[in-house]
Formats: sequence, structure tokens, C-alpha cells
Amino acid sequence: MKQGPHSLALVLIARDEARCIARCLESVKPHVDRMLVLDTGSTDATPALARAAGADVHYGTWNDDFSAARNHALALADADWNLVLDADEWLISGGADIAALRWMAPTYAGRIRVDSEYDSDAELSVAPSWLTRVVPRGARYTGRIHEQVDAAWPRRRIAVRIGHDGYHRARQTGKRGRNDRLLRMALDESPADAYLHYQLGKNLELATAWDAAAPHYETAYASGHPDDSWRHDLVLRLVYTLKKTCAFERAVLIADAEMARWTHSPDYYFTLADLLLDWATSEPERAKELLPMIEASWQQCLVLGDNPDLEGAVHGRGSFLAARNLAAFHESLGHAEQAARYARLEAELRQRRTAGRDTKEQPR
Repeated sequence: MKQGPHSLALVLIARDEARCIARCLESVKPHVDRMLVLDTGSTDATPALARAAGADVHYGTWNDDFSAARNHALALADADWNLVLDADEWLISGGADIAALRWMAPTYAGRIRVDSEYDSDAELSVAPSWLTRVVPRGARYTGRIHEQVDAAWPRRRIAVRIGHDGYHRARQTGKRGRNDRLLRMALDESPADAYLHYQLGKNLELATAWDAAAPHYETAYASGHPDDSWRHDLVLRLVYTLKKTCAFERAVLIADAEMARWTHSPDYYFTLADLLLDWATSEPERAKELLPMIEASWQQCLVLGDNPDLEGAVHGRGSFLAARNLAAFHESLGHAEQAARYARLEAELRQRRTAGRDTKEQPR
């Protein structure tokens, strides 16, 4: 039921999402007027679960084009404001800000924070991104995959936080092949598109295909704009991927060229320290020169603290992950007292993470 001057809908496209669609719908249901699910060919219980959660379910044919499906769903929703989510996402906080859209004129597109979980390392990590997911009536998506809302609409950040677990390795197996195919189709149509090269690089990186990912990141870096919203994440991924291919000198050149731009980024210094450590390990004759820079980079992470406003930031790189690495660093050098200090700091920062407190700290 409409509760303000402007209607508000949750809009999803889904296929075989029985694992998670109810979680998504139930998390948003109290804050919107209606929920619209466009099913593009499920063979599981997705449609039934969506109806049971209170959604209006419609059916559409999948034609290898996410924008076409999104635009179809928006047309069916017929709302002034649309919160566009995927089934493997859920609302963490900001429901009141979503509900308040009913009293806001739909003259802009809203960017919200999406916290994506990754389990590719020894522990679960969370990387926030600010994505355009609040879509006004009349806006349309473009792009076969990793679709974007029309650039003509001004953007405004909204204090909404979404969780996303679709990047867990167990859930990427089928999607990765589909995404690779669609990205290559899109690049055949727009071979100079820097954003598509960036996204294909990410897809290949998730598959640990470092040698294949690096050229796409290089193309995106060379042809993209320094002010692109995804530039920070691209720089981190390019440096990381070059490191994985042992192209240390090229990675250092990129890191050096970008340093002045990212002095506020703990993720930059964390990635730099990892790069220099691997270089020192690969070429021990450089260790004397590199070890002080490695330590200083991880220490700078702690000075800066976590910065979730940066695209591609990983929670902990400005706090407990940096402390963990400094503890291991000093332990490997036989510095028992310093290793113990950083280990204590890591434990304290992990506790603060749970409590949601500030993490800018130095070891005591």
C-alpha cells in the first residue's frame, strides 16, 4: 500500500535463487510499498518462495542482457522509486532512509553501500562498494552485463547498507562462466570500453587466472579516467595481479604513479606492502632495501584506519589485518617483543570490529 506521495518498490530479477530470495525480500518488505520479482527461468522453488514472502512474481525470457531484464522489471514495478537488488543481497541497515524516499521527488539516482563477502583467503573478508541501486521512474539501464543506470541522472549517496554473499567461491562456479561469456560478447560490441575490461579482469581474477586478468586491467588503467568511481579498486587489483604474475617492477611503477592520489587509502598501503614483501621474498638481495618500506606501509594502514567509502576497500586493512601482518612480519625477523605487541593489537582491533568502534590505533 502506498504510504506517501511517491510509490516505492523493491525490484529484483532472479533465476534459481531459492537459497536466498526469501532473506532478501523479508529484509526489505517493511520499508517498501510492493516487491516485484521478474523470474527469468528458474527450475527451483524461487517463484513460490518469492510469492510466499509477499512479492508479485512475473516471468520473462532471458536473452543474455541484464539491462533488458532490469528495464522490463522496472516497467512492471511501475513505481516512482525503485530499490534494485539481487536475490543474494539483503538489507543490513538504512530501512528508514529507504522508506523516506516516499516523500522525496524522484529526480536523482541513489548510491548505496553494498558489502560483498569474499572467502578466497584464509578468512572471510568484506569489501564495500557504492553502487547506484535506487532508481527513479524513467531511468533505464544500459549494458549487457554489469549494467549501469543512465549517466544523465545525478547521483546522491543514501545511508543504506546492503549485504552480499554471491562472491563466495561455492556460488561463483556457474556464474563465472556466464559472466565471462557475456563480458566477451559486450567487448566484441564495445572493444574500447575501459569498464568492461575492468570487469572482465575481475572475473578472471576471481578464477585465479592472473596472466589473463592482467592485460584487461592494464587496458582499463590506460584507457579509463582517473576520476572513474572504480579507479581505486582497479589500481589495487592491477598491482595485486601484476604481483601474482611476478611482474614486480611494473607493479611498483603503477604503485609509485598512484601514491599521491591514494594517501588516504589504507588499502593502497596494504597492497603496496604485500607487493614489496613478495618482491623481497622472490629477490632476497632486495630485502635490506624493501623491509623498512614494508613495515612502514603496514604501519601507515594503522594510522589511517579503515576507509569504507573507498571503492574496493576491504574491512580490516586499516586495522586488524595490518596488525596481523605486522605481527607475522616481526615474528619472521625474530623480533619477539614487537610481534607480541602487534598480535595483542590485532586481537583488540578484532574485538573493536565486533563492537563497531573506531580502529585508528598504534600498538601499546
